[in-house]
Amino acid sequence: MDWRIPRGKVVALVGPSGVGKSSLLYCLAGLLTPASGQVTYRCDGGCAHQPKAFRVKLGFIYQDFRLVANSTLLMNVLCGKLGQRPWHKTFFGFPAADRERAKELLATLGVSRHIHHCAGEVSGGEQQRAAIARALLQDPEVFLADEPVSQLDETNARRVLDLFKTEAHTRGKTVLCTLHDQDLVDDYADLVLRMNWKHPSQWRLETR
Repeated sequence: MDWRIPRGKVVALVGPSGVGKSSLLYCLAGLLTPASGQVTYRCDGGCAHQPKAFRVKLGFIYQDFRLVANSTLLMNVLCGKLGQRPWHKTFFGFPAADRERAKELLATLGVSRHIHHCAGEVSGGEQQRAAIARALLQDPEVFLADEPVSQLDETNARRVLDLFKTEAHTRGKTVLCTLHDQDLVDDYADLVLRMNWKHPSQWRLETR
């Protein structure tokens, strides 16, 4: 089965626990090798890239956040720029423009009063929003988000998904995320990959 995901779309991955949603995202990120088939990304010039070669343009939001517990939320967000800047640009600290953008994202996500608190000192929902801000700061072409609103109330979940929708529809980014709330799927997804069975041949990609 061949799926082609166009740019500028929000794609919801839905299905029961254990069906392979997280595994699919890891394959898309080049962190797992598919048992069969392949993943290919096409850049603006039309060139084909394997996930590992395209990784610098992928923003991954992990289900367990992957924050450094004894670093501040601000520093965790800024670490999204590591690998995009030459080492000498961050050795003595991050550029002012990066710091201002990181603060702006944390404020937009409603956690500005915690930016100087260590990640281990704040709630799971605040950690989750910091992980999302880190991915947004990377400014990737593709967002791969593993349950990005699992620990958020409806207001904050919609705030996050509004940002993703803007990234897709206004800036031409592509967002693939696992969602469990059908109302959020209905309100935000342009495409839905229904993974109701473990075998990919039975998965269905639906246009909203």
